[in-house]
Amino acid sequence: MLFRPSLLAVAIAATFLSAAVRADDAARLGAVEVTSSKIDTAIDKTSATVTIVSGDELRARGATDLRTALALVAGVEASPGGDGGPASSVPALWGLREFDAFLLLVDGVPAGGAFVPALASLDLTNVERIEVMKGAAPVSYGATAFVGVIHVIHYAAGEGPSRVGFGYGSRGSLRAEFAAPLSSHGGWKDSLVANAEHQELAADRAGYDRGHLLYRAEVDAESGRFGLDVDLSLLRQDPNSPHMREGAGLTPRTPLDANHNPGDAHLDENRLQVSTRYDRDTALGPWQTRVAVARTDGELIRGFLREGFTAPPAINADGYVQTRGTTDLYADSHIVSTFGDATTVVWGADWLHGNGDQESRNFEYSVALDGFDAPRSGTRGIDETTATDDRREFLGVYADLGHDVSERFHVDAGLRLNHTREDRDTALVETGVPGVELGNDERRDTRLTGALGASYRLWDDADAIDYLTAYANYRDSFKPAVVDFGPEAETEILEAEEATSGEVGLRGINLEGQLRWDVAAFYMDFANLVVPQTVDGRPGLANAGNLMFRGLEGEARYALGDDVQLMASWAYHHSQFGDYVRLFGNTPRQLRGNQQELSPDHLAGLGLIWQPASGPFAYLTSNYVGDRYLNKRNTAPAAGYATVDAGLGWHAKTWTVRVDGSNLTDRRDPASESELGDAQYYRQPARSYWLSLSYDLGG
Repeated sequence: MLFRPSLLAVAIAATFLSAAVRADDAARLGAVEVTSSKIDTAIDKTSATVTIVSGDELRARGATDLRTALALVAGVEASPGGDGGPASSVPALWGLREFDAFLLLVDGVPAGGAFVPALASLDLTNVERIEVMKGAAPVSYGATAFVGVIHVIHYAAGEGPSRVGFGYGSRGSLRAEFAAPLSSHGGWKDSLVANAEHQELAADRAGYDRGHLLYRAEVDAESGRFGLDVDLSLLRQDPNSPHMREGAGLTPRTPLDANHNPGDAHLDENRLQVSTRYDRDTALGPWQTRVAVARTDGELIRGFLREGFTAPPAINADGYVQTRGTTDLYADSHIVSTFGDATTVVWGADWLHGNGDQESRNFEYSVALDGFDAPRSGTRGIDETTATDDRREFLGVYADLGHDVSERFHVDAGLRLNHTREDRDTALVETGVPGVELGNDERRDTRLTGALGASYRLWDDADAIDYLTAYANYRDSFKPAVVDFGPEAETEILEAEEATSGEVGLRGINLEGQLRWDVAAFYMDFANLVVPQTVDGRPGLANAGNLMFRGLEGEARYALGDDVQLMASWAYHHSQFGDYVRLFGNTPRQLRGNQQELSPDHLAGLGLIWQPASGPFAYLTSNYVGDRYLNKRNTAPAAGYATVDAGLGWHAKTWTVRVDGSNLTDRRDPASESELGDAQYYRQPARSYWLSLSYDLGG
């Protein structure tokens, strides 16, 4: 069917037709977000759950990575590291930890394009705010935003603070950053952000070096406003190893931080993105066009222990040497049309193109269980060579309507016509076997997706900054299956994932603006969820039948005074497989009723920030991750755990000195599962400290 359920299309169409009714513009209270519909939308009107984390809060909490940045957002768990390397992370929203299920936007552009989010190169220097939207965005972003959107927004060209900073961390880690508006006079504005860091991990032979440069420019002309962003990232990672599970728990046969990668393992990546935008007024309303092109080139060497591994001299690990490249092109053009004072329609089209390829040389090797004196890749013979070339096109035409039925009642609805196509060619050459095994596959999908939502202000007192709003939404979405560019040559293109979801919630600002809170219940029903699965001893992906998510999330922020904030979040998530039969070895097993692995029932966060304008300051945050299972059969339970981050420092007129500590409880629990090594888990990073000094350059 082109669209399911058809009643949603009828309801959305009726909402569009009813938009001719004129209504008074509702008074806007609270913050404004841009993620849900690509235009400024007051939080009190939004029918989705959206959390805004300000740049000031990020800096107050010393947040330099996604884990610490989103630590107090209800229901979000951004585990550091993962298969993307120690500089990366594996976010989970609504209890789903699938590495491409969410959309990562950086300044309005999908970072990672049509493939997977570019998390390893993400830099939070000079961020103005981060917006987190829960649930799919099937109209504004189509097939890329399946379970939520994380939107990182830097200061606009010519805006933001001007400062330089330096840091020294645990195990000899170093950091330096610079951010400044270069010009903000007349019609020309530009800014420069530069950041470099050297990070050493507790794991043997593990860490990374990352350099980032962002130049933003903007010019006002008679014909409109032009913008240009140039974003360059250089990344050199020495990967750590996940910890093997044996039976119901992590094996004691390997040390905590053993590294089983080859001796010359590395994940090197260069990424350059150029983004342009053009805004102008037209008779139909403001018109915005954005075009971005990114090129990413990578070289990597890595390896993983085999399932059922034994000690040397037996062969117990598989590795690969790989070159990888992707080209991403994103284009969006839309017009914002208003009808009277009550109705706004965002309508336009976008195109996301991705072309990626990999060539891998696979080998096997023997490594000591403590990782000592691991062999270099060049000393091993090549068993097979694989190649993959994948081309993706995501096209969409969309219309997103917001309409004030009355001063209190707001509805929004959207439809999008999606067309996706994917072509894949693979090649496999086995050593000692003549000839080349070639494969190819293609897939085409044309599908409507849509969203329908409403918000109703139950009461408000604008003078006292006090309101209570009820909201609800329903969304229908789909997403082509992920391409992971692993060492295998997977010819088959899996079926597209599909999901329907909905939310019902309450949000409010009370006590004269001191208390801000949001509570929402959600459901999400998945079909064809893509999960990792080992086939013939090699990593692969498979469609997982049906998966159902149910949950309740809430967060609150209370200003105890001008300088003190108390923040709390809590989430209950329950994931459950529907009809899903999977092979374990050669034995099929029905997983109906089982919970998805590494999806905890409970998540909680608590934070306290004391941030006066000058003098001493401090913060304390704690996160709790509840009980969960490490495997789909639910035979390997993992107990809950809590982590603590804290910091203190001193503000002077132009300089700031601070000490920050991360994971002070030194919990090393399993946080995310490898999709390359079977039954292997990346642990929480060890306790670390940073001593930092920053200087205000003025302006």
